Amino acid sequence: MEILETQINDVKIIKPRIFNDQRGFFFETLNIKELENSGINFAVVQENCAYSLKKGTIRGLHFQNNPKAQAKIVRCTKGAVMDFAIDLRKNSTTYLHYVKVLLSENNKLQLYIPKGFAHGVISLEDDTMIEYFTDNEYSPEFDRAIRYNDPQINIDWGIKDLILSEKDINAKLVIESDCNF
Repeated sequence: MEILETQINDVKIIKPRIFNDQRGFFFETLNIKELENSGINFAVVQENCAYSLKKGTIRGLHFQNNPKAQAKIVRCTKGAVMDFAIDLRKNSTTYLHYVKVLLSENNKLQLYIPKGFAHGVISLEDDTMIEYFTDNEYSPEFDRAIRYNDPQINIDWGIKDLILSEKDINAKLVIESDCNF
């Protein structure tokens, strides 16, 4: 696998080596040793799957506060999403900046999102699925969300007709958040 830089230093794109033949393809989805060799220390604690029935479904912007913060490795196994990692580290030079990466079943890219970032995706096709590894378990008491249309972050989701959960519609703005990074 190849680890690619993004415009925010700690967020990385993981590009697998894909082996194609007449049967189909094979690639490693996770190799902890290669991640460590690239400076990413990640121990899988949980794997999650999210399925979106319709194009324009937003999931995010989600994070967990300390001490239960999570790093994630996200991939799209069906369809396509635009994946967003928003820097919530208040002392960072890239505070409230974000990285967006197209993840799809075709490109097989993965996105490494470190602790201290909010995460969100929008489905670009009907019938889309993402899977992601986390390095910490889900903890409802530390679970948080930032509103998808927060003007301080100013994400252009690229789709007009959005589908959102009540949690995401009613999420706090960054300036109202108790984010502790």
